Amino acid sequence: MQTVVLDVEGMKCGGCVRAVERTLQEQPGVQRADVNLVSRAAWLDLDETTGDVAAVLTALADRGFPARERLLNEAIGSGAATHPGWWKQWRQLMVALLLLLLSVLGHLSEAGLLTLPVIGGLPFHATLATVALLGPGRPILTGGVAAARAGAPSMDTLVGLGVGSAYLASLAALIWPQVGWPCFFNEPVMLLGFVLLGRFLEERARFRTGQALQQLVQLQPDTARLVLPDGEIRDVRVGALRPGERVQLLPGDRVPVDGQVVEGRSAVDVSSLTGEPLPFQAEPGAELSSGSLNLEAPLLLEVTRVGAETALARIIRLVEQAQARRAPIQGLADRVAGRFCYGVIAIAVSTFLFWWLFGADHWPQVLQASAPGMPHSTGMHHTGLGSGATTPVGLALQLAIAVLVVACPCALGLATPTVITVATGLAARKGWLFRGGDVLETAASLDRVVFDKTGTLTIGRPLVTEVFADSPERLLQLAASLEQSSRHPLAHALMQEAQRRNLPLLPTADVRTLSGQGLEGELDGSNELIRVGQPDWLCQTGVVIPEMARSWLAAASGSVVAVACDNQLLGLVQIEDQMRPDVGAALQRMRSQKLKLAVFSGDREASVRRLGQQLGFTPEDLAWQMLPEQKLERLEQLRRHGRVAMVGDGINDAPALAAADLGIAIGTGTQIAQDTAGMVLLGDRLDNLPEALTLARRTLAKVRQNLFWAFGYNLIALPVAAGLLLPGFGLLLSPPLAALLMALSSITVVMNALALRPA
Repeated sequence: MQTVVLDVEGMKCGGCVRAVERTLQEQPGVQRADVNLVSRAAWLDLDETTGDVAAVLTALADRGFPARERLLNEAIGSGAATHPGWWKQWRQLMVALLLLLLSVLGHLSEAGLLTLPVIGGLPFHATLATVALLGPGRPILTGGVAAARAGAPSMDTLVGLGVGSAYLASLAALIWPQVGWPCFFNEPVMLLGFVLLGRFLEERARFRTGQALQQLVQLQPDTARLVLPDGEIRDVRVGALRPGERVQLLPGDRVPVDGQVVEGRSAVDVSSLTGEPLPFQAEPGAELSSGSLNLEAPLLLEVTRVGAETALARIIRLVEQAQARRAPIQGLADRVAGRFCYGVIAIAVSTFLFWWLFGADHWPQVLQASAPGMPHSTGMHHTGLGSGATTPVGLALQLAIAVLVVACPCALGLATPTVITVATGLAARKGWLFRGGDVLETAASLDRVVFDKTGTLTIGRPLVTEVFADSPERLLQLAASLEQSSRHPLAHALMQEAQRRNLPLLPTADVRTLSGQGLEGELDGSNELIRVGQPDWLCQTGVVIPEMARSWLAAASGSVVAVACDNQLLGLVQIEDQMRPDVGAALQRMRSQKLKLAVFSGDREASVRRLGQQLGFTPEDLAWQMLPEQKLERLEQLRRHGRVAMVGDGINDAPALAAADLGIAIGTGTQIAQDTAGMVLLGDRLDNLPEALTLARRTLAKVRQNLFWAFGYNLIALPVAAGLLLPGFGLLLSPPLAALLMALSSITVVMNALALRPA
C-alpha cells in the first residue's frame, strides 16, 4: 500500500467532492480516498500491485477534474503553498464587473438620466450579455456542461442553467417578438458579476484558513550555511544538503534540517513545533529539529535528515493529511451535496411547470405590469427578472432561474472542511497533531480518559529521593562508580545524584552484570567486593539486612537499591520517577470538563497508589502491575459505557493506544507521527491535553453552526425563490439577489470557521 496525494482542479462545491470521491473509489487498487474541498487535494491509499496512478488521473480528467500527482519528496508544504489562481480569477472578475457597469449605464441611458452614444437599447444589452457568456462566463458554462455529461452536476451546472436560460429566453424574445416575453439581457451580466465576485471573496477567505499551515511551512529557511571540509562556509539551498554534511547556525538562525549538535552550546526555541515555552539547552550530542530557532550562540550541526524526512516536513504532511480526512458529522452534508444539484434541477423544473400551468391562473395578481423600460417598435420591453412579469411563462421562467441560482451546495461542501482546516492548522502551531476530522470529533465527545503512569503522568526519568545509610556520600560514590558502565535507568539515577553532590567516581575492575539482579565488582587496588542491586539478591549472597533497614524498606514507595561491601550492608537507596510539574492542574481542568479519569500502570501497587493519592484518584480508578493484554481487556470493558481515550508514551503503549476510541501520545516527539495514536501532543507538557480537547469541542460546535447555516439557508431560500411568498405577500427573490445571497452563504461559513480560536 502506498499513499498518493493528488492536487485536483475544478472542485467548487460539495457535489464536486462527492463526484471526485466516487470516481476515485471506482478505480482499481484504491482502498481509501479522502478529498478536501478547501485544499483541493485528494489522499489515496493505493495498492501498488493493482493500482495505477496514471489511470486514476485519466479517470478524473474524463470527469472534468484534471489533477496531478504531488510527489511526497517535494518541498514541504508544496500543496499548501499552491497559488489558488487569483490572477486569473481577478481578470475574469474585472471583465465581469466592467460589463456590469456598462449594463447599469445602459439602463440609465434608457431612462433618460444619461446621454451617451451607442450605450442603451436592446442590441447594446444583447451584445453585453453575449460577451459576458463568452468571456468570464465561458469557464462556468463549459464546466457545468462537462459535469452534467459526466453524471455529476455541480454548482457550475446550476449557474450555467440559470444564466443560459435567461440569455436564451431573451434571445428568443428578441428574434420572435410574438412570444410576448420581456428581454432581460442584463440578467446574465448581473448574475455572472455577482457569482464571480462571491467566488473571488470566498477564495480569499478560504485561503486564510490555511495560513496557520503556511506559517509552519515558513519555519524552514531557504538557505543554509554549509561548512566545507576545508573550513570554508558557503550559502547553499536547503534542498541541496545531504546527511553527514555540517552546517553553521548563527544566533537568530532557523534550523534548516534535522541534525545533531557537534560543537557549541546555545538556547534553542522549539515553541513553534512543540508549544514548549522554555528554550531547550542545546549542547554537543543534542538532536535539533528543523524549524527550531537558535537564540544565543553559534552552533555546528551535523545533518541527519533532510527534505520530506525532517521533523517539520512530517508534521506538515500529517496536518495536510488530517485536513483531508472527513469527520463522521460531515457524512450527511456530503451525501446531501452529492444529490443536491439533481434536487435543485427538479425543484426548478417543478417551479416552472407549476407557475406556467397553474399558479399564474390561480393567483392572477402575481402578474404585474412590466417594469419601466424603453419600449421598442416591436412592442418588447427590456426589463429585469423579478421586477415584473406579464405572462405565466415569463413568471415561471424567472422563478425557475432564481431557484437555480439561489441554491448553494458550496456552503454545504465548505461547512465542515473549512473548520477542520482551521482547527488542525491552529493545533499544529501549538504542537497538537490531530490525524483528521474524525479524530477531532471523537476528541470532542470523550467520556473517560485513561492514563499510563510512567512517562505520562511522570517524567520517565527516575531520581534518588532518599538514602538510608550511616554515610550517604560513601554509599553513593561506591554505587555510582560501579554503575558508570551501565545503561539501566536506575544506574543513571545513581550517577546523577553523585554528580549533584559533586562526588568523584572511583576506578573499578572486573564489573559483572547479573541480569535482573544488579552489579558486582571491585575498586582498583582493593580486594573488597561491591554489590549494587535488589535487596533480595543481596540477601541470597549472604548479606544480612538489619531489622531497622527492613522496616525502612517496607515503608519505601519507590524502587529500592541495596549497596553492600563484601557481606556488610552499607545502606539502601530509594529511587522514584518524578511526577510532571503540570499534571495536577491538567487533571483538575479535565475533571472540570466532566471527564472521568483513570490510571492503568504496569508499576508496583505501592507506587501507583501513592501517585493516585497525590493526584486525587479513587482506588477504583487505579490499576497496577498490568500486562498489555490486561490493559486491552479493561479498555474494552470501559468502552461499553462511553468513549474512552488512552494517553501513553506512544511506544510501549501502542496496543492500548490502538484499542481505545482515541489514542493520545504525549512527550514522544515527532516520531510518533507514524505510530498508532490518533492524536499527538509534541513536547512534554501534559497541560496541553485539556487545551487540545477544548479546541476539539469548539471545532465540533463550529461545524454544527456551519451545517445549521448551510442547511437552513437552502431550506429558507429555495422555497422563497420558488415563489412561496409571492401570492400572499408579493415577495419575489430576483436572480441577481439570489446570486448575491448564494455567494454570501459560502463566505459566511468560511468566516465563521476563521473565528475559531484555541481557547
